[in-house]
Amino acid sequence: EVQLVESGGGLVQAGGSLRLSCTASGFTFDDYAIGWFRQAPGKEREAVSCVSTGDGSTYYADSVKGRFTISSNNAKNTVYLQMNSLKPEDTAVYYCAADWSTTAQAMSLIPGHDYWGQGTQVTVSS
Repeated sequence: EVQLVESGGGLVQAGGSLRLSCTASGFTFDDYAIGWFRQAPGKEREAVSCVSTGDGSTYYADSVKGRFTISSNNAKNTVYLQMNSLKPEDTAVYYCAADWSTTAQAMSLIPGHDYWGQGTQVTVSS
């Protein structure tokens, strides 16, 4: 059974940090790109950051460049999203997703994905 399990969300003040984790099981991790997406109330889902676990290529949305860092620990089948200098506009439900045999850049552009996690809430207070 394929599973993506997110953790690490929570409530933080503006300027603070959180680290999200996405742990995968049930598929060959190295063959996939893993991405973080978020959806705030009343807004469309957007790509935040993606990583190709095979070659390490990454994608970042302009809104998070310089503040968020995505990394992959293939031995643990886990992708992390380190979020620093958080802003109230980062408040959203964050989901991780997985796509087979694609690049991080391509993953950020396509609307559907092979697998999704259940999401974790991130709330940044002002």
